[in-house]
Amino acid sequence: MVHGRRVGLFLSTEGEGQDRRIKLHQDGRSGRAREHLAVTLPRTVLSSTNALESPTALLARREMQSWRLLQLEPSSLRDSDSFSDPTHISADGAHLAATLQRLARREVGNGAGRSPHAPAVFVRAANRLSSLVEDVREIRVDEDRQRELLTLQVVDQERNLHAARALSDGTLRFLALAILENDPDAQGLLCFEEPENGIHPQRIGSMLKILKDLCVNTEEAIGDENPMRQVIVNTHSPAVVGLVDDDDLLIAEPHEAVAAGGRCRAVAFRWLGDTWRSKGWSDIPTVSRGALIAYLNPFAGDEASEGESSNTTTGKLPRKPRRVKDRKDLNMLLGFMNDMPE
Repeated sequence: MVHGRRVGLFLSTEGEGQDRRIKLHQDGRSGRAREHLAVTLPRTVLSSTNALESPTALLARREMQSWRLLQLEPSSLRDSDSFSDPTHISADGAHLAATLQRLARREVGNGAGRSPHAPAVFVRAANRLSSLVEDVREIRVDEDRQRELLTLQVVDQERNLHAARALSDGTLRFLALAILENDPDAQGLLCFEEPENGIHPQRIGSMLKILKDLCVNTEEAIGDENPMRQVIVNTHSPAVVGLVDDDDLLIAEPHEAVAAGGRCRAVAFRWLGDTWRSKGWSDIPTVSRGALIAYLNPFAGDEASEGESSNTTTGKLPRKPRRVKDRKDLNMLLGFMNDMPE
C-alpha cells in the first residue's frame, strides 16, 4: 500500500536534439538530480540506478525486469525437456514438462499433493484443461531416465495416451495457461501476443476466462494461491473484443501528433465511457460504443454491393451469392438480427 504522495519529479528531460539531457531526481525534496546526456546513454537511465540515489527508480527497474512477453509457439510447446533444461515456461512456451514436474516436486516436498494416483498440481491442471477441451482425463509427465527426457502426456477418457507432439495447437496453448495458473513463480506482468491464434472460435470465451483467472484477485491476500500477476493481451479479433469486460478494454486509435516541429502519425490508447478510467481521467476523450459496432460486426455495411444496378450489357441483375449470413434461420443464432432484410 502506498501512503502519502510524491511532490517532486522522478524523471525529467531538458534540451532538444543532441543536447537533450535526462535527469534522475533523488527521492525526497533535497539532493541534486543526476544528469545523463541522452545520446550517450548505452541503454536507459533506470538500468544504472541504485537504491542509494533513488530507491523508487530501483523498484521501477525491478518491476519492469519481471515483465514477460509470451508468444506461444506450437513447435516449442510440443518439445520434450531434458533433465537439465530450465524449469520455467519460456517466452515461446517451451519447458512445459519440466515446469510441471518442478511444481509437482515442490508440492510433494511441502507435504502436499501426496496421492497414490497423481500429484495435486497434475489434477488441478487436468481439471482446468478438461473444462476447456473435451476428452481430457489426466495429465502426466513421463520420465525417460535412460535418455534423460521429460515428456508431457494427456490421457483421454478412453485412457489413450497422447504425447504433447500429438496434441492440437489450441490444446497446447490451453495447457500452457493451465500450468502458468498453477505456478506461483510466474509473477509480474505477462503479455500475450494475440492469444486467440490457433483457438477454435467456440473456445475463445474459455481462453479469456483462464487469462482472467491468471490475474491477481485484488479482493484476497497475496500468496502462492494468489500471486501478484497482471495480464495484458493485444488482439485484432472482434470475438475477443466483444467478450472482454468494458473496464478491461483499451482501444488503439491512430492520431496526428506534433514532434520536433513537424506532424507525425502516432497511436493513442482510449477507453469506453462510463468506466473507471473515464472517471479517473475525465479530460481524455473516450470511445463511444457506437464507434465499435462496425468493428464488432464485420458483416455490417457490406450490403452496398448487393444493390448494384443491372448489368448494362445484359440488363440482368447480378446473381446474389448464397451466404450463411443471408439465411434467416441462422441469423438468430449468429446474432445478425440487425442485418436481416425486412
